Amino acid sequence: MTDMRDELRTLFADFAGRAADGIWSAPGRVNLIGEHTDYNDGFVLPFAIDRRALVALGARDDGTLRVASTFSDEVVEVPLGDLPAAQAAGTLGGWSAYPLGVAWALAQFGADLTAVPGIDLLIDSNVPVGAGLSSSAAIESAVGLALNEVWRLGLPRETLARVGQRAENDVVGAPTGIMDQSASLLSRRDAAVFLDCRSLESRVVPLGFAAAGLTIAVIDTHVTHAHASGGYGERRASCEEGARALGVAALRDLSVDDLDRARDLLDDVTFRRVRHVVTEDQRVLDTVRLLETEGPTAIGELLDASHRSLRDDFEVSVPELDLAVETALENGAIGARMTGGGFGGSAIALVPIDGLSRLQVAVDGAFAEHGFAAPETFSVRPSDGALREH
Repeated sequence: MTDMRDELRTLFADFAGRAADGIWSAPGRVNLIGEHTDYNDGFVLPFAIDRRALVALGARDDGTLRVASTFSDEVVEVPLGDLPAAQAAGTLGGWSAYPLGVAWALAQFGADLTAVPGIDLLIDSNVPVGAGLSSSAAIESAVGLALNEVWRLGLPRETLARVGQRAENDVVGAPTGIMDQSASLLSRRDAAVFLDCRSLESRVVPLGFAAAGLTIAVIDTHVTHAHASGGYGERRASCEEGARALGVAALRDLSVDDLDRARDLLDDVTFRRVRHVVTEDQRVLDTVRLLETEGPTAIGELLDASHRSLRDDFEVSVPELDLAVETALENGAIGARMTGGGFGGSAIALVPIDGLSRLQVAVDGAFAEHGFAAPETFSVRPSDGALREH
């Protein structure tokens, strides 16, 4: 991180012609369990990881928002006062839709874009893109935290999570829930965030991985996904259809005991989508209970069951994710599952720290044997949420 900060300072000076006013960062996240429950008003249990997006920022006196990144040669300039019209016209797109979308969304939560200073903003990140680790929310959360401070808006972190979600939904066009931004903004070291996505109430749940000699291995399949594409939206629409047919505001309002009634009322596909969400909510509650009573060695079967449900009922897994999970379980993992929205991205495995190398070798071999592109396997530590670095 120190090297990234130093490099970003130098690059910002080249970009803006002056030193940055500050550097802010926000992490990507792993969702330990609770997949596709967030937009159904349910429960999730993510934690921030030790890979982060960084934002260097400097105020301007001309009312212009000028954004650049280390992963594109493009520099985008928009007068702040023009952002609402640009969003309405649908002309905000590409990578710059994330920072520009956050600025636009802050206006929806009270910022007067005609009264705040213009901004030069430069983004860097070491959160893998397309890996299901929420690289987008890391950018949104870092930008939101930075603009909130520089513009002196005084918004609490819970509201900044809603700002990031609004940017993702209305500007980027991805119909995601609020989990990713909440994890990026609210996380604490060595803990997960147990989030009720309806009330937005949250509490920190100690994970105890290190004390138990365990780590989370991320197996990035390098199969790319895009949440703005059809599969994610179709799943969300199926969930909404199921809730309407069952007479509830959201699938959160159902329990496992309601599934027999749901089977009678719904077509097979919609029923299976509903069954995943309802049982996944229960698995989140069970995981929190076990972490607090028995510790992390007791949660393996819940992780395994989550993957089976995502694979068979929600149908968002892919062969590479299934192979990663299967190989992990055959090579010492306590539990494993795909993480993120699906259709690619990463699997996670809860493994003994001294078994990580064995897992990496086994996964590499299995992928090669099946003719899949080489994956990347690395461990992550539960880390602090967004903060000012300098």
